[in-house]
Amino acid sequence: MAETGMKDEALSDVVASDASTTAEVEAVLDAPVERGEPILQVRNLVKHFPLTQGVLFKKQVGAVKAVDGVSFDLYQGETLGIVGESGCGKSTVAKLLMTLETATSGEVFYKGQDITKLSGRALKAVRRNIQMVFQDPYTSLNPRMTVGDIIGEPFDIHPEVAPKGDRRRRVQELLDVVGLNPEYINRYPHQFSGGQRQRIGIARGLALNPEIIICDEPVSALDVSVQAQVINLMEKLQDEFNLSYVFIAHDLSIVRHISDRVGVMYLGKLAEIGTDAEIYDHPTHPYTQALLSAVPVPDPEAREGRERIILTGDVPSPANPPSGCRFRTRCWKAQDKCAEEVPVLAVPEVFAGRSTLAAHESACHFAEEKDVVHAA
Repeated sequence: MAETGMKDEALSDVVASDASTTAEVEAVLDAPVERGEPILQVRNLVKHFPLTQGVLFKKQVGAVKAVDGVSFDLYQGETLGIVGESGCGKSTVAKLLMTLETATSGEVFYKGQDITKLSGRALKAVRRNIQMVFQDPYTSLNPRMTVGDIIGEPFDIHPEVAPKGDRRRRVQELLDVVGLNPEYINRYPHQFSGGQRQRIGIARGLALNPEIIICDEPVSALDVSVQAQVINLMEKLQDEFNLSYVFIAHDLSIVRHISDRVGVMYLGKLAEIGTDAEIYDHPTHPYTQALLSAVPVPDPEAREGRERIILTGDVPSPANPPSGCRFRTRCWKAQDKCAEEVPVLAVPEVFAGRSTLAAHESACHFAEEKDVVHAA
């Protein structure tokens, strides 16, 4: 009996310790971050999806390297744009930041806490502060639920944000914030246009007063005029609620319009990262230069004399990426060194210490500046 009492006492001490640790983590997560300070820090993030063979006895024969060593910082109040071809790992990064997928390795620090190692109440607190706006406004909303139920559903999971008797008023306020009539609260998703549905998705993302919103191609399914309305709305909400965005998209012009900094992804890795002016006006990585050379130019005269970079070959399989630099199989600068050494994402030596916008991080052995946007 004495031994049982000692075990129960020891167990209660462990439970109390875990509770105090969770409370400490929650206190850190709720602490404000000064504008311009890092709020999210990603270090060597990796996600490999296993490839298996067999029916009864499954055996792993390989892995799809969707994300393979991505590192970046997101600062309070800024928008970080992420661009790249389909299949380069952008959406997988978004899911890893939301902890919707479990990382193979790497760390995601939110206010100094590694959220990949959190669980229970601490992880719930993180998810309250990091929300997501999905790509397709037609499938991201439940057709069987009213708009009021869709936007108010987060309050059922986090009742501390809005008391039960106050939820209808809170939902109507959110509808008004995103430019929709509060009287639409009892309507269903099929009664709205694509742009209005995306506004509903944004309202749902704002419901819990988050600090970070992950936007996974939020305007790709919308018309150009509606895209502009949604982008302008997001910029307005960012100023009003002091939000930080991770904005994933294919459209380079939209990314430049809304982003403070831009990261270019290729086959699971970041090829280049810098401010919008550094990336768009002074690109140093061949892949970024090829992407920018494909941007349509409205001036016919400038278009005729402009250099186009045509990439040959297909994107390699992420299940069997090339050795060394992953872009080398399509790069016109590729040499033996590119197949032997993995280029580091850093400021190229040729630009180190120089006061130029080309001095930003680029993962290329032979990085050089090339104006492909304004050249004529």
